[in-house]
Amino acid sequence: MPQDRREPQSSPPPAVEVRDLVVEFKVSSGPGFHTVQAVNGLDFTAFHGQVTALLGPNGAGKTTTMECAQGLLKPTSGAVRLLGENPWNAGPQLRARAGVMLQDGGLPQSARPGEFLRHVSSMYRTAADMPRLMQRLGIDGFARTPLRRLSGGQKQRVALAAALAGRPEIVFLDEPSAGLDPQSRGVVFDLIRQLTEEGVAVVLTTHLLDDAQRLADRVVIVDRGTVRASGTVAELIAGDGEPGMLRIGLTAGQREAWIRRPPSWAAPAAPGEPGAAVEVRLEGEEVTVTGQFGAELLAQASRWLEATGELPVSMSLQPRTLEDVFLAIAGEEIR
Repeated sequence: MPQDRREPQSSPPPAVEVRDLVVEFKVSSGPGFHTVQAVNGLDFTAFHGQVTALLGPNGAGKTTTMECAQGLLKPTSGAVRLLGENPWNAGPQLRARAGVMLQDGGLPQSARPGEFLRHVSSMYRTAADMPRLMQRLGIDGFARTPLRRLSGGQKQRVALAAALAGRPEIVFLDEPSAGLDPQSRGVVFDLIRQLTEEGVAVVLTTHLLDDAQRLADRVVIVDRGTVRASGTVAELIAGDGEPGMLRIGLTAGQREAWIRRPPSWAAPAAPGEPGAAVEVRLEGEEVTVTGQFGAELLAQASRWLEATGELPVSMSLQPRTLEDVFLAIAGEEIR
């Protein structure tokens, strides 16, 4: 019987692959210079047909990482691959396969959206259906208005259309929903989902963590130049086993009873004892419980409420969110 000599089909390379990325800058310091390390050994991968969200506080290194992935900045060390190739000093063939949307930048302010987008699409051999894209993004209504007179949300939609003009295989989106009203945000989200269904890789940065939670297939949280956590939204939320937050709205009588004698289950436990990872706070007329609490604490809270002889105003157990995970990693300090 003849042997099947066909070569096994290999899967395409990741859309973006960053390995051990280091980026350093020389900064003027008095009479000389000192070195600032913006990125320190960062790794992340983005795949075709998925939304990868790169999240981090200001100064975390995410913008620098994106610029390296786009070929706009040369790494100090490490390896970066865009669609399987080195993006630094890449030729027009590779750059035409990637779309880049910059937040509030890169748009000629004196141009009109319609003329500008038609010009951009004419530069590609295989261009998107720009009239249809403009209609879908609601750009037709202000196509003849100079860009400098548009709102921030309108400029965002024009920038997104420009990034998609060449029907890219990967698109980088910087704060794609910033300044958008709920209707426009829904349209943009639907368009991003359609792109991934067509096999396009989407890499985005955003400070709107609810948006990242809704859109992202994978999340990479960056802080101080390195990856602190990565995975699906579900994996990150369930990572440390914390159940979320318990909220109890107290009546006036229950609040008075709490202040007079706080329940034993609300007292902080000593380090190393059960319940040490639980925080109970009374703020106004609401009690919040966070940390690694379980069913026993819920039972104790219910027994205390029963003993007051009054139903609470409200009681809810809220699951953890991506924002909870982000703040646990990056802290709540403003940077």
